[in-house]
Amino acid sequence: MNQNPPSLRPDLAPRATFSEAPRPGQPKIGMVSLGCPKALVDSERILTRLRAEGYAISPDYAGAEAVIVNTCGFLDSAKAESLEAIGEALQENGRVIVTGCLGAEPEYITGAHPSVLAVTGPHQYESVLDAVHAAVPPAPDPFIDLLPASGVHLTPRHYSYLKISEGCNHKCRFCIIPDMRGRLVSRPAHAVLREAEKLVDAGVRELLVISQDTSAYGLDRRHDINPWKDGEVRTHITDLARELGTLGAWIRLHYIYPYPHVRDLIPLMAEGAILPYLDVPFQHSHPDVLRRMARPAASAKTLDEIARWRSVCPDITLRSTFIVGYPGETEAEFQHLLDWLDEAQLDRVGCFKYENVAGARANALPDHVADEVKQDRWDRFMERSQAISEAKLQAKVGTTIEVIVDSVDAEGATCRTTADAPEIDGNLFIDEGFAGLTPGDILAVEVDEASEYDLWGRPVRAN
Repeated sequence: MNQNPPSLRPDLAPRATFSEAPRPGQPKIGMVSLGCPKALVDSERILTRLRAEGYAISPDYAGAEAVIVNTCGFLDSAKAESLEAIGEALQENGRVIVTGCLGAEPEYITGAHPSVLAVTGPHQYESVLDAVHAAVPPAPDPFIDLLPASGVHLTPRHYSYLKISEGCNHKCRFCIIPDMRGRLVSRPAHAVLREAEKLVDAGVRELLVISQDTSAYGLDRRHDINPWKDGEVRTHITDLARELGTLGAWIRLHYIYPYPHVRDLIPLMAEGAILPYLDVPFQHSHPDVLRRMARPAASAKTLDEIARWRSVCPDITLRSTFIVGYPGETEAEFQHLLDWLDEAQLDRVGCFKYENVAGARANALPDHVADEVKQDRWDRFMERSQAISEAKLQAKVGTTIEVIVDSVDAEGATCRTTADAPEIDGNLFIDEGFAGLTPGDILAVEVDEASEYDLWGRPVRAN
């Protein structure tokens, strides 16, 4: 299973996004967006600002007068991918502006690619725009250049990421996100809700709430009160989720740390206000490994919390990611993780082999695990999680579930259930009775087949 959305190169981005022909003399900019959904939202904001200033968005390298590469710098492998993407853009276009997480290390970028036009750090929108202005001066025509009401989106029209905060207050030893993106900065609740309302009004049927630590939303603002419509709303994830649940769209929560107040979200899921789906980054189960990671080490209490969530909302889908081969991880600690996984019975699971990251405190820990041991543990972990996933999906055969259609072609419709986030989870495929379906349709499907990660079914009724 993929951990992040695929890279959106200019030649791979959805054509619908860039379908308008540029007017004569209109400056054109390309975009390469790498990394996580939070970076994708940054790319959308940059493109929206550029469109507002009269720039056209080019769907290919050759048609662009400059290319922005929004980089990822979380892991060494991600840095290598970012450098490769910058090199490709330089080769294909020659005029490249670099931004994003890797932009926090400008010497690293210019050392490999000295000819880039500019380097800016993450969510430095004004600096990116300044660099674009210097490379390709704007030439707006206010009578012609019209910005879509919902802005520019790199996702399909029927779903959108909704970023509610930047940064993180955690100090996990393996992570440098706080160094790159800073401490937690939450958006005011009414600003988030206003954006969500506009997206739904523009036809978005699923909102994916993202941040680095969604559970902590509003903590930096002391959960202040904001005016909203005829009343008030608190800058708190529970209040935000409750209000989002009134908009008539699927609401999916990502990156939820299992703080005690998360249990207040579960009744909203049981009531159908938000999707019964929690993406919780557990990372490991053994208390000693968690302590070395500088993360909360109460794995036993986590199992109790999972049981409590399921008692309130039996249909809840739990997704998580884990790290194997963390420095000092013993075979006994890894076996503890496998046993914990058997007990937790998580629905959707991803796994990373530990990598050193420049600047991370985990690099200095003793007893790093050999690569072949990491690979062996990754293989065993994925085999165990796959067996759990297969059993859970087989149990859905014969049931009727709700799905959203992502795409339709001559062979069938590719859909997702409420248990599936775009790009990182599974799919439900409809290969008969799909005539008339279009992306964004929500319908009931009877499941008639299952594999390790995917389902197949036939429509029962349309909503």
